[in-house]
Amino acid sequence: MELAKPKDYFLVARVDHWVKQLFVLPGLVTGWVLCRPDVPPLSELVLPIILGLLATCLIASANYVLNDWLDAAYDRHHPLKAQRPFVLRQPNKLIILFEYGVLVAAGLGISLLINPWVFRIQVVLLISGWIYNLKPIRSKDIPFIDVLTESLNNPLRFLVGWFLVTESQIPPSSVLLAYWMGGAFLMGIKRYAEYQTVRTIQGDDALTAYRRVFRIYTGERLLVSSFFYALLSAFMMAVFLIKYRIEYLLLFPFISALFASYLRVALKPASRAQTPEKLIHEKALWFVVALLLVLFVFCSIVDIPQLHILIDPILGTLRS
Repeated sequence: MELAKPKDYFLVARVDHWVKQLFVLPGLVTGWVLCRPDVPPLSELVLPIILGLLATCLIASANYVLNDWLDAAYDRHHPLKAQRPFVLRQPNKLIILFEYGVLVAAGLGISLLINPWVFRIQVVLLISGWIYNLKPIRSKDIPFIDVLTESLNNPLRFLVGWFLVTESQIPPSSVLLAYWMGGAFLMGIKRYAEYQTVRTIQGDDALTAYRRVFRIYTGERLLVSSFFYALLSAFMMAVFLIKYRIEYLLLFPFISALFASYLRVALKPASRAQTPEKLIHEKALWFVVALLLVLFVFCSIVDIPQLHILIDPILGTLRS
């Protein structure tokens, strides 16, 4: 096999996937809303936010390098991933370890410049990559656990954003669970899209050669489990919305529309749900995201007392 080229080592860091680190921003905004007036002024937060996003991107890239290296033998059975650099060309182990080490050192080093909490979360993000990719655990080979461990990156990103604006408080468990289960829905739907694509193009044998979990997974099981994750996410999100800021209830229809839009994308042939970096081309999905962001900002700064009728007890007597 041809040896990997210098460009290949850059490609496996998946800089084009850095857009996923925008999942840090909801934690940042939520921390800013709930922890005022203890949050520093915005002028003091600009640099930590930039550094925090950069550190998260670097740690994510380290995990991507590990993933592409260890999964090359499996990815050749996927019609899209078969074009990844380390599937086509043989990487040098020493160069891979050096690249991984540089990314880890840079990510953790930048995190230390921000605050201890951001550093700790980045360490956990790094360890989650080991659990997901390395034996003897290699959770990506364990049905349902694979989805839950991969989606754990979501609440970890939320925590990065939160601790960029405050070190004195921790976020509500309800929003962390909602974020986790929301991520599990996304990962479950991604698995479903992979299942449909590989099975349709290359058959059942290639499906199980690509991922051991597909010995257990079926399309039905993946859709049902994803629906379960979506319900859990919605329930925990409702708990958070009602308890901490009633105005956020207005977001609920748009959050539901976002789940539905992503499911619609996954049901398409050769779905882009398998390659999240290509979701930028799904205009309907991004329209819902844009509406949700605008409404989120609105609900964060505008009080609507009339909404309290939805949670205040209504006590009275009936007159005959």
